[in-house]
Amino acid sequence: MEYSRFKMPSPAGLALSAAIALVGLVGALAALSPKEQPFKPTWNSLRNVHTPQWLRDGKFGIYTHWGVYAVPAQGPNATWFANKVYWDPTSAERKYWEQTWGPLQKFGYKDFIPMFTGEKFDADAWADLFQKAGARFAGPVAEHHDGFSMWDTKYSEWNAAKMGPKRDIVGELARAIKKRGMKFVTAFHHAEQWVYFPTSDASLDCGDPRFSGLYGPIHQRGERPTKAFLDIWAGKVVEVIDKYDPDLIWFDNGLELIPDWTKMGVLAYFYNKAVERNKEVVVTYKRHDLVPGAGLLDLERGQEADLTYYDWITDTTVDNGRGWGYVKGLGFKTVDNLIDNLVDRVSKNGYLLLNVGPKPDGTIPDEARELLLGMGVWLKTNGEAIYGTTPWVVAGEGPTRLEPGTAGFNERNDLSYTSQDIRFTVKDNTLYAIVLDWPGEKLLIKSLAPRWQSWTGWNGLYSAEIVSVTMLGDGQELKWENTPAGLLIETPKKRPGDYAYVFRIVRKNPF
Repeated sequence: MEYSRFKMPSPAGLALSAAIALVGLVGALAALSPKEQPFKPTWNSLRNVHTPQWLRDGKFGIYTHWGVYAVPAQGPNATWFANKVYWDPTSAERKYWEQTWGPLQKFGYKDFIPMFTGEKFDADAWADLFQKAGARFAGPVAEHHDGFSMWDTKYSEWNAAKMGPKRDIVGELARAIKKRGMKFVTAFHHAEQWVYFPTSDASLDCGDPRFSGLYGPIHQRGERPTKAFLDIWAGKVVEVIDKYDPDLIWFDNGLELIPDWTKMGVLAYFYNKAVERNKEVVVTYKRHDLVPGAGLLDLERGQEADLTYYDWITDTTVDNGRGWGYVKGLGFKTVDNLIDNLVDRVSKNGYLLLNVGPKPDGTIPDEARELLLGMGVWLKTNGEAIYGTTPWVVAGEGPTRLEPGTAGFNERNDLSYTSQDIRFTVKDNTLYAIVLDWPGEKLLIKSLAPRWQSWTGWNGLYSAEIVSVTMLGDGQELKWENTPAGLLIETPKKRPGDYAYVFRIVRKNPF
């Protein structure tokens, strides 16, 4: 393949880009008057941010892992396939690569870019699907660990506007998603570009300075990121903020590689820009990569086991493993699983960001599409118990429990929730009891028993405060009795839908 046509920047050009990144960030912060800078680049100041009301209300969003890694489409994790190939010459991944595409010394990751065509990519079709799924916020991974930017960036020629699809994917999705009233998400994984490829190996293309714009600067394993790398990292985030005005910036693992000063500067810029634009924004992070309170904690493929005092978000994917990007032959979750886990997260003070991995041509796999549409059908009937709600004083009851996780990773796709598994949300004077399987002719909600309960305290309902009980999708008033064992409800004769069933309990102040 002829790479001269890519017009790779010279080392001097890369240095200039780094300088532009630093001057751009520092200059932008300095240009704001003190009155316009409620957020300073210090952790003390950045902890004054709060979760936007649109996220508190919206609960559910969708993002996409779509990039060059969709071409090999190999798992178990598509986005880390190349990393395994490059770093481990004895791996099954390297063997598969060389059997399929030839020796790594002759066919590198960059050679997939012409196959990443995106000829069927339709931002409006994606946005329509996400809206029909019931998502209230959505957007793409702007850049993954592989160094390939999905927008028209001035910092690298290795981007989707100049190569592969030759389209500004982030820009097109920003317009399509915002046009439909959803908040816009951009996800950044590019901090780990520093460790993703073995750039010190001169026998591979990642060790060739001509390709450092994609693979990252050449350095020895264990070295700390250079100032030039950090400046470009920050510059790319700021550029997306300026050009596409995201509402949520999601950061993957790797922020631990970025020094405080750089992270604080980027966050202050984003938060101050939001004030200037008169909008609420949020940044998510993993583990302790930011100071608590400076953003929203994200739990990868996990969820809290119990109701929490703080709110949080979790990212998971529609596939049945951890593919993230499109993987050939990978199975998918069920609508029932996705609904149950959305409900469980919301009841415990969490939000859900659900991933979809499109194919190289830009189409979303049929299985993923059907799952999203299935969620949308359920939310159209039952979204009242999700959107605009808050957790109640008890998250739920029932025999099916998750074990606590460490920074997430406790998601269970093999759990089978039962008709005794109930989760609660509340909005104004309405309490929603969401049963995760059909309860049969009657439902007993033990947590609502009008008595002291040693494990929760007093959480029951007075009979005098219950105005009515109905099921969403049915609407007819149901017979109920407040017994010492709990609130006993007669269910409708006919199921109004599938998966999970919402009892709408309207209350009044009895005093």
